[in-house]
Amino acid sequence: MFGLSTDYAVFLLSRTKEARDGGLEDDEAVARGLERTGRIVTAAAALFCVAIGAFATSEIIFIKQLGLGTALAVIIDATLIRALLVPSLMALLGRSNWWAPAPLRRLHRRVGLTEN
Repeated sequence: MFGLSTDYAVFLLSRTKEARDGGLEDDEAVARGLERTGRIVTAAAALFCVAIGAFATSEIIFIKQLGLGTALAVIIDATLIRALLVPSLMALLGRSNWWAPAPLRRLHRRVGLTEN
């Protein structure tokens, strides 16, 4: 579950960063990132819920609990966290979303890493 929600977050943030680097304001970039990833994240979550939710039909209680718990966790993560909390927090933080500590910025400049 942790790996799956990390993938969702990286996917959403990378699309938001691309939109911001493309010249959009922070609020618009968040909306664009959510727009571009919403269907994909929802489809992936639904597919995963169906696959892991099938464990809920097991006769073994532990497997049934695992299937139901994981499916509920994915639904909560894909709807409440990725669709509501992350975009609203990013909209509130604005420019602070892209803050990096000074040593990390210096290392980034010295090594010459670029997003392209």
